[in-house]
Amino acid sequence: MAFLWEVNGMPTPEIVNRPLISITNVIWSFDPVTHQLLVLLLQRDSAPFEATWGLPTTYLRPDESADAAALRLVREKLGVTLSSFHTEQLATFTNPKRGLGERELALTYMVYLPVKPDLVAGYGAKAVQWFAVTPAGDHDDLVAADLHFQVLPDKVSEPTYYENQARFVTPKGLTADHTLILRTALQRVRNRLDYAPTILLVCGHQFTLKQAREIYAILLRKPLQSIDNSNFRKTHGHLFEEIGTAHQSSSGRPAKLYRLKNQS
Repeated sequence: MAFLWEVNGMPTPEIVNRPLISITNVIWSFDPVTHQLLVLLLQRDSAPFEATWGLPTTYLRPDESADAAALRLVREKLGVTLSSFHTEQLATFTNPKRGLGERELALTYMVYLPVKPDLVAGYGAKAVQWFAVTPAGDHDDLVAADLHFQVLPDKVSEPTYYENQARFVTPKGLTADHTLILRTALQRVRNRLDYAPTILLVCGHQFTLKQAREIYAILLRKPLQSIDNSNFRKTHGHLFEEIGTAHQSSSGRPAKLYRLKNQS
C-alpha cells in the first residue's frame, strides 16, 4: 500500500506503507562422498512464480525477529534445529523491480548446514533439490541431474541486472532476483576465505585439510591440484585448530582433523 504526504500544501512522492518482509535463506551443505558444495533450491507450486526454482523463503511473523525466522525456515523445510552460530545475515534487497506483485523487501541469511538430511517437498513446493556449485568461467552454475541454472555473472552490476533481469536467467528462470542473491552469497564466502572461512561449518564440527581444499577450490574456481596441501597449511593453518585424527580402515597415515578456531 502507498499513499501521498503533503508538505506545506505540496504533494510529495508516494510513501510505501507496510511492505511485505520476506526471509530468504541461502542454505549451504557439503557432500563428502561426491566432494560437492551444495545449495538448496525449491520449485514453487503457486503464482506468481509457479514452477520456478529459487531459495527457501518465508514471511516474517509479528512475534519473531528476522534471525528467529531464518532458523524457523530451516526447521520447517528440513526438520533440522540449528543454533544462531550456523547462520549469518547476508544482505537486504529492496529494489522496486525485484519481484512481481506487492512490494516485498527480502532480508537474506546464509545457513551452514552441518548435515545433509533427506529432502521432502513441503507446503508451497513442488520439488526440493540439492544443487552442486559448479565453477564456469566468470560465474557459477547450479547443477542437479538434468536441472541447470546459471548464477549472475561477476561483471553484471546490481543496477544493470534489475534493469533487464530476463537476459540473465535460463528459460525457466530462478524465482524473483534469487540469481542475484546467490551471487551475493558466493561473493561473501569467497571474499572471506583468507580470514573467516565460516563456509567450512558445512563440514560439521570437524574437517580434514583435503575437505577444506575441496571447498576452497570450488569457490576460487580452481582445480583442486592447484591448491597444494603444504602451502595451504602454511597460508591458512592459522585459521584452524587441530583436534585429532580421522579413523580409517586402510593402511597409511590417518588424516588430521581440524575445526575453525573460536568455534563453539
